[in-house]
Amino acid sequence: MKPLKWYQHLSSVKARREEVCFLVEGQRAIAQIHETAPDALQEVLCLEDEQGRFPQIPERIITRQQLRQITSLATPQGIAAVVTLPGDVYSDHLPDDPGDLLLFLDDVQDPGNVGTIIRTAAAFGFPGVIMSDGCADPFSIKTVQASAGSILSLWLRKTSSGPALLAGLREDGYALAGLDAGAAISLTALKPTGKRVLCLGNEGHGLHAEVSVMVDEMVRIPIARQRAESLNVSVSAAIAMYHAVQQRIDLEHNF
Repeated sequence: MKPLKWYQHLSSVKARREEVCFLVEGQRAIAQIHETAPDALQEVLCLEDEQGRFPQIPERIITRQQLRQITSLATPQGIAAVVTLPGDVYSDHLPDDPGDLLLFLDDVQDPGNVGTIIRTAAAFGFPGVIMSDGCADPFSIKTVQASAGSILSLWLRKTSSGPALLAGLREDGYALAGLDAGAAISLTALKPTGKRVLCLGNEGHGLHAEVSVMVDEMVRIPIARQRAESLNVSVSAAIAMYHAVQQRIDLEHNF
């Protein structure tokens, strides 16, 4: 039986990569992972009144105080699980077939935003998300919680080679669209295309210059600027993803 310190150790990126696993908390999030990647679930940790929810997974009964020591969340939900970390997340190589609609996150630092964006990308059928090194780690417990268990529903890459990967995608026929509140072109005027990467920047500073110069079109989401200066990056991502999916549906119907 592992000591509690082992589970606490998983709060760091280094430990997660060394142990090749991460923690997920909450019955609904665990159930989502069980639905999409059941073989990734290694162990369930739970209070006595939560036992038996995943009978096919090895289970360890712990106290509420022990659960508080394991998780960094302010209000533990009574059940957590140890999940295998995908082996290619920190790779510089994309899947052989990345899919037609992708996201690139450029230094999105808030784990809640990153987790929410990943959850939304999964909900809209985006197959993958590329993240720069400056992004919040996708497998921190706060990011995983914000993803509501969707963290294994799509492929992820967290890399220092983001610009190089974007350049390679452009060569493969992907159109790159960047979101910027000050852009002259509206998102609604974005031209339909078969393959697209949506690029979203840091919450305060937007896209890095080396990414901005690569995009084919920089677009803004039309809002009432006199009432609200800008949108949260996860909200912007959701609107842009919905628009991209609708464009793809329209494009397919025209053929």
